[in-house]
Amino acid sequence: MRIAVTGSIATDHLLTFPGRFVDQLIAEKLDKVSLSFLADSLDIRRGGVAANITFGMGCLGLRPLLVGTVGDDFSEYRDWLDAHGVDTTGVRESAVHHTARFICTTDADLNQIATFYPGAMTEDSLIDLRDLPGEAVDLVLVGASDPDAMIGFTRQCRRDGIPFAADTSQQLARADGAQVRELLDGAAYLFSNEYEAHLTERKTGWTPGEVTARVGIRVTTLGHDGARIDRDGEPPILIPPIPQVEPKEPTGSGDAFRAGFLAAVAWELSLERAGQLGNLMAVHALEAPGPQDYELKPGPLAERLGAAYGSEAAADLAKHYS
Repeated sequence: MRIAVTGSIATDHLLTFPGRFVDQLIAEKLDKVSLSFLADSLDIRRGGVAANITFGMGCLGLRPLLVGTVGDDFSEYRDWLDAHGVDTTGVRESAVHHTARFICTTDADLNQIATFYPGAMTEDSLIDLRDLPGEAVDLVLVGASDPDAMIGFTRQCRRDGIPFAADTSQQLARADGAQVRELLDGAAYLFSNEYEAHLTERKTGWTPGEVTARVGIRVTTLGHDGARIDRDGEPPILIPPIPQVEPKEPTGSGDAFRAGFLAAVAWELSLERAGQLGNLMAVHALEAPGPQDYELKPGPLAERLGAAYGSEAAADLAKHYS
């Protein structure tokens, strides 16, 4: 199964604030916020949702196709992704823009305030999926990117009959109701975290049941509570979390979840197993200092999956990743 992943390709500037954001917010003055947080540390890491997802899939032994636009400063990053199993032939280079930048501050509660500069990503709308190199793709994940590009990729998938996964994530705040409805209507999969799930319902005007009816499979990550998978007319699948987690940096953990989930889809495993592998990959990213700074080893990975979800889960993983 060939999976293409569209979305941001960026450099992450990750800062740590030792206090709590909520302690600095005054409820009656939220319309005039003026704050500066003195950070204790700065880490510059490779990131971007599409790059993070394909990195995770590549580490699991797949060969995902990364689709997006970068600047002429991407050479070293490309080498890194190529070395970790990512097909970067779908990445185009801008003649005028730098690669995108994600600047994020995380507080002691692991809450985050971030700013994203799109840079070369603004040219993603120039990409036509029909021009991608190599064999035809079986599934396209439409990740957070230039809003026009996201809508364009969604329309192209519908035009060409390609199943797609909707993953609005950071761009959900910018999109209006009509855009959100177009981005997810008819998707084979819809990925979001719990907050994004509620915001999706508010922006579309659809009930939770109506959202689920519009997509094939709705996947909601629940942080330390695990994940939930919904299908129209079916009982939800609740995936408990991985125990004994030692979090370091939350950036990219949701992307790693998607990498694990899509790997299971490519291996034709059950939805329950997909959610379990998604949780396991998310934990690996959460316990690393950056979104692409974790390492996977088949034996320990299967052992940890088995410890959380049973020996059959470990055996299913071992059949495909060993």
